[in-house]
Amino acid sequence: MGTENLDKIFNPRRIAVIGASDRENSVGAKLLRNLIGVGYKGVVYPVNPFQPMVQGITAYPNIKRIPWQVELAIVATPAHTVPQIVEECGTTGVSGIIIVSAGFKEAGEEGKTLEKRILKCKNRFNMRIIGPSSIGVMRPRIKLNATFVNKTAQPGKIAFISQSAALCASVLDWASEAHVGFSAVVSVGSMLDVDFGDLIDYFGTDAQTTSIVLYMESIKNARKFMSAARGFARAKPIVVVKAGRFRESAEAALCHTGALCGE
Repeated sequence: MGTENLDKIFNPRRIAVIGASDRENSVGAKLLRNLIGVGYKGVVYPVNPFQPMVQGITAYPNIKRIPWQVELAIVATPAHTVPQIVEECGTTGVSGIIIVSAGFKEAGEEGKTLEKRILKCKNRFNMRIIGPSSIGVMRPRIKLNATFVNKTAQPGKIAFISQSAALCASVLDWASEAHVGFSAVVSVGSMLDVDFGDLIDYFGTDAQTTSIVLYMESIKNARKFMSAARGFARAKPIVVVKAGRFRESAEAALCHTGALCGE
């Protein structure tokens, strides 16, 4: 699918946070707080079936009850609820989804079945999905922090794309201290849909980006990746840090994203 609908993820006007919460240290609370607390100019809708207000904002019981067209939905609910939520997003015209929930293929056969249901909905409604097991995305120039990490990246010219959520958070901590900025930060998670090739194609034509850095544990589609890299490497440097050369790092990756390092 290439870059189709990716702009709805990286430049959205209306965002729904499904699983938004008032619980101080919950993922849903951090996601909503980051979106409304750093100056993002778009509209954010909390979705919580049990609360009429979340962090002082009117909440909706589900995405179908939001009376405006949502472009990006961020899903932070238990894994078994995600396929139904993705279907609801599709029926309401949502173009982009970030799934921060974990517990899919890395959790075994039941998780793989959930992923198949999500993919079926994605294909039916022509949506794009980042994740599962993603910490989200950032676009500092539009003050979009759609993650649950504690740091917000400064604006810059580097697109940083990571398959490891932990390393992504660590790089953000380091960059904050070192005053290094980014055009975008993307945690790809287990790449059920959007992968490295799609993101190279997108940021290869992005005017805010002059170079791309990838932290990679596995390649989902090697031919697609190489085609995208060849297409933009002369115009924009692409740096790849490849994990999984040692048994311990390969085992760690398999546990958190279901990726077999070295493939």
